[in-house]
Amino acid sequence: MRVLGIETSCDETGIAVYDDERGLLSHTLYSQVKLHADYGGVVPELASRDHVRKIVPLIQKALQDANSSAADIEGIAYTRGPGLVGALLVGASVGRSLAYAWNVPTIGVHHMEGHLLAPMLEESAPAFPFVALLVSGGHSMLVRVDGIGRYELLGESIDDAAGEAFDKTAKLLGLDYPGGPLLAKLAEQGEGGHYSFPRPMTDRPGLDFSFSGLKTFAANTIRDADDAPQTKANIAFAFQEAVIDTLIIKCRRALKQTGLKRLVIAGGVSANTSLRSAMTELMDSIKGEVFYPGLSFCTDNGAMIAYAGLQRLKAGQTTPLSESVVPRWPLDSLTPL
Repeated sequence: MRVLGIETSCDETGIAVYDDERGLLSHTLYSQVKLHADYGGVVPELASRDHVRKIVPLIQKALQDANSSAADIEGIAYTRGPGLVGALLVGASVGRSLAYAWNVPTIGVHHMEGHLLAPMLEESAPAFPFVALLVSGGHSMLVRVDGIGRYELLGESIDDAAGEAFDKTAKLLGLDYPGGPLLAKLAEQGEGGHYSFPRPMTDRPGLDFSFSGLKTFAANTIRDADDAPQTKANIAFAFQEAVIDTLIIKCRRALKQTGLKRLVIAGGVSANTSLRSAMTELMDSIKGEVFYPGLSFCTDNGAMIAYAGLQRLKAGQTTPLSESVVPRWPLDSLTPL
């Protein structure tokens, strides 16, 4: 089965073609970073308009790169939620229109399920069951995964997610948007021992996350510090170290609670090299395994939507053309396969 995947949940237009026998045939991605940089964050209306401009040319390119035509596509997967409602509607409208015109089934995919399954695109893919740490944009969550759609939410962010904290702290440091990757790069020049940041919600039981207080601590630290480049690098180092330590502590707890020794880390923050090193060290210490998506599939992309959609279409699931998008959609409410 060959599926066209469409991702438009936020500020990236991702299109891919995935075949269940030949694997990923093509993927194209357009990022709106430059469009939103002047505003220091995503402007929903601008994001929606840009998806409208880019989506059809990107679909044409993805089909061409996959050496495919409309006649070769046997299903269409689009991101149904969660995300920005206007952006979601662009992908859903185009996906459902093409499905109707090409007379193929369509499936609305949960954005976070796409991220969760993104490591399946790699040659070394994890087997079920595993614990997944999803750290993408406004989401930080720990999930026990026993199969596709068989998800148990173990913990989630109750305010700012890790990615949001990275971006907001980067902005306080005077870095451009999106600031998360720039803060990580600045942290490479920093030194430990100068600042001590808290590890939020690690002094109590449970697997929920809270990074708003850490962001406030960073704001106060930056306000009271000098403006020297090395000082900023040291603050970035201490902040990143605190976030990573917090994620490590929560993952260790989740693995112990579930009795599992297989960990998946996915989402934009999973591209952070320091986080990857720390997680590898954690899993080596307990003789476990850790899996990540390829770097090009950590951020939003059409390949993960095509793959997730393919699994559900093959199981006979479809989304009626009349169904609307779901901007807020609990991951653990999905139908298991």
